[in-house]
Amino acid sequence: MKRIIRNIALGGFMAAAISLPAQNTNSGYFLEGYTYRYQMNPAFGNGTGNDSTRTDANFVSMPGLGNLNVGVNGTLNLSSVLYNVDGRTCLFTNPGVSVAEVMGNIHDKNRIGADVRVNVLSAGFKAWGGYNTVSINARASVAASVPGSFFSLVKEGVSNRTYDIKNLSARAIGYGELALNHSRDVRQVPGLRVGAAMKFLVGVAHVDARFNEAHLTLGTDGWTGTSDADIYANLGKLQFEHDTNKEGREYVSGVNMDGEGSVGPNGFGMAFDLGASYKWKDFEFSLAVLDLGWISYADTKCASTNGVRHVNTDAYIFNVDNDATNSFEKEWDRLSDDLGALYQLSDNGNVGSRTYSPAATLNVGVGYALPVYRKLRFGVLSSTRLAGRYSWTEARVSANVAPAKCFSADANVAFGTFGTSFGWLLSFHHTGFNMFVGMDHTLGKVTKQFVPLSSNASVNFGINFPF
Repeated sequence: MKRIIRNIALGGFMAAAISLPAQNTNSGYFLEGYTYRYQMNPAFGNGTGNDSTRTDANFVSMPGLGNLNVGVNGTLNLSSVLYNVDGRTCLFTNPGVSVAEVMGNIHDKNRIGADVRVNVLSAGFKAWGGYNTVSINARASVAASVPGSFFSLVKEGVSNRTYDIKNLSARAIGYGELALNHSRDVRQVPGLRVGAAMKFLVGVAHVDARFNEAHLTLGTDGWTGTSDADIYANLGKLQFEHDTNKEGREYVSGVNMDGEGSVGPNGFGMAFDLGASYKWKDFEFSLAVLDLGWISYADTKCASTNGVRHVNTDAYIFNVDNDATNSFEKEWDRLSDDLGALYQLSDNGNVGSRTYSPAATLNVGVGYALPVYRKLRFGVLSSTRLAGRYSWTEARVSANVAPAKCFSADANVAFGTFGTSFGWLLSFHHTGFNMFVGMDHTLGKVTKQFVPLSSNASVNFGINFPF
């Protein structure tokens, strides 16, 4: 039974993480010469021309490589679930790793996530009294929240105690966007610049899995369990696979994505970015709200416990006679099946359309240009992702320098939900060519497969052609 409970819990977590796949580089927020500042505040223009202070440099991106952002973040490090035992890399469930060592590395609430933003094509140009950009992007975001009690259950197994693993959840969203951005100076208020972006969204995938309640009490006189779980999936022609339990009730045992056209557009929506910046003496104050909007997905597949499900094992009486109808082996099998029923979701079929909101982001920044050397600027940026239980916040302090017309660089330190990290960004820009590379979270120690032991890492790379 101990192995069964471990497999159920560990399998549930891995399924949530695998079945689901920083979209902006905050290191470039204050960096003149970084082409995509407007994606963090639509009031910002573009400064990739020969003069790094320009806000109206025209540009076109290299298809697929104009702005590639890939990032992972979390409070649960890979080194907290993988350990070295006798020279071998093992999961935290290995008996050679003590419970105290594992749980000492686990938080009460553990977060893991990943974001990808690929710029398919972008262009910027001056017209209509301001600066304009047109961008086509592919975006995907994954987040999971895992309570510490889950790891305790998986590691300890049956130890006569209560486990409350509610709020185990995972969410993934993937969509494409066509973004139209316009920014301009407000002539009536010197120093004030405003901007807005209108985005047309095409939903490709959305999965939302939640254990609203998952409670196990493992005592010497009886075991009781309750569960309340739902999975909503919008992913092309996805179909749930089924199996039948001993009572003849069908339950969801997997998913099937076979068939042509299994992945494609199945939702539509809109979103808006709003921003403003104000220059006063040597300071620049800025504020932006990004991705305010919605996507309405059609054909939502639902699997659920359909309310709270209960299992009570007090009625099980074991007989030492192996031939008895209630022999230890038979009752043990019944017990295993009943506990397994806690996690058997029913297929509710297609429940129609559902509307979701992409995670919005609030950016608040203050920049300062050094009077004695104006090519050096300092900045403080506060970023908050507004995504319910997957929300996070970060404060980033940066130093930005543009010592030459063709080069600018940034170094920064961030503090927030995901701990402390060091970031940087280098931008090479001249008429006709611009390339940048940077990281919001610089890689630390990695495995042999180049997987970061810390759950925080990001890469930003792009090639564009200013003119």
